[in-house]
Amino acid sequence: QVHLVESGGGLVPPGGSLLLSCTATGGTVRTTAMAWFREGPGKEREFVASIRGGSRATVYNDAVKGRFTISKDRNDNTVRLQMNSLKPDDTANYYCAARTRTSYPIVSSMSSSSVYDIWGQGTQVTVSS
Repeated sequence: QVHLVESGGGLVPPGGSLLLSCTATGGTVRTTAMAWFREGPGKEREFVASIRGGSRATVYNDAVKGRFTISKDRNDNTVRLQMNSLKPDDTANYYCAARTRTSYPIVSSMSSSSVYDIWGQGTQVTVSS
């Protein structure tokens, strides 16, 4: 059974950086897209960033554009999120998501949670002085 293993969360002061990683393990799988979502205290889960297999097309939430960078290993089963210039509003539980269906998603749909069929357990990011 395929599952996602996340790492890299923690406590960082405002303006700091963190690198989150997520790897799909547990079977022979090739993801066609991977993404990060987050759920802040008292907030609904929101899209952060996603990357498509093959073309490596990326999509970002406007709130993180220019500060966060999503990347994917050549094997398509590991995704990273480099987070720079972190703000207290970035405090949240960050969830990795993967699409294992063989069809690549349309880029315009990549911010939708329905595109992804496997989810990680989440890793906490706290931005505070």
